[in-house]
Amino acid sequence: MLYRLARSALFRLDPETAHEVALRSMCALGPAVALLGAGADRGEERTVMGIRFPNPVGLAAGMDKNAEYLEPMAALGFGSIEVGTVTPRPQPGNPKPRLFRLVEQEAIINRMGFNNVGVEKMLRNVGKSSFRGVLGINIGKNLDTPIERAADDYLACLDAVYDRATYVAVNISSPNTKNLRDLQSRERLDELLGAIMARRDQLAARAGAVKPLAVKIAPDLDDEQIAAIVELSLKHRIDGLIATNTTIGRAGVVGHRHANEAGGLSGRPVFALSTEVLRKLARGLAGRIPLIGVGGILGGADAKAKIDAGASLVQIYTGFIFRGPDLIAEARGALKG
Repeated sequence: MLYRLARSALFRLDPETAHEVALRSMCALGPAVALLGAGADRGEERTVMGIRFPNPVGLAAGMDKNAEYLEPMAALGFGSIEVGTVTPRPQPGNPKPRLFRLVEQEAIINRMGFNNVGVEKMLRNVGKSSFRGVLGINIGKNLDTPIERAADDYLACLDAVYDRATYVAVNISSPNTKNLRDLQSRERLDELLGAIMARRDQLAARAGAVKPLAVKIAPDLDDEQIAAIVELSLKHRIDGLIATNTTIGRAGVVGHRHANEAGGLSGRPVFALSTEVLRKLARGLAGRIPLIGVGGILGGADAKAKIDAGASLVQIYTGFIFRGPDLIAEARGALKG
């Protein structure tokens, strides 16, 4: 009820302004924000990628790009928080407007473009936080880094975040950075994963701790591309796959006044596509690499469908914008037991 009232006011604002107002308001509530949340974990622990997750419902990357809101997000009842996408150097992202709300379809189109304060300042924010839960750090490349040198940016970020992250997510699937999705091609993905995993092994030896590495992929993949991702994930022994990012398709929103805006579509319309990619990955991997299901979760049944399709964990973002903290409790309840 409280969030429905707040949403009514927030949805009168520009979407990007509403995003900032909502997050800052939660910070202003301090410890009282827990009253809006899903409560303490209730025997919902799951061990995935060697990590103990207090519950299987996490916050997807994109909501808290700069790790500025870890405490209030944790208080709402998420079992993990993934921050970013962060790049080696700060960048403003794409010109505004770049975020569009499709209320009737419970969807968002965004072309943010990895706007973030850069990895050094993001890590300072992490250091100032009292959050001690499962922290994923999602890394990407700067817009002006040529695709041929993309590995340099991922390695720089990996070096920087390794000691702070519980796990690292490699974002090769945003549609809002030019040519980024080319990294999902067989040749480039083989090269990138080889470089990243070799560096991870070096960092693990230095730190005396192996931090899991997961790769976030797009939903706009054909069967041949999915098979290649399965093959290369097994070859390079990555620790997890996050399926999926936003779609460049517009199924389910045709005719909406924002349907032709450039960017990635998230929310309810991506659910079926995302879940089908998840299902195909699960079939190909046969349990050898865990999957995190994200894309279009608007209720408990959606979260359970992701698990039934082969995910070990789920993440939410757009659904949280439309449903608020109630979605966390509902998803957790559907996955309990």
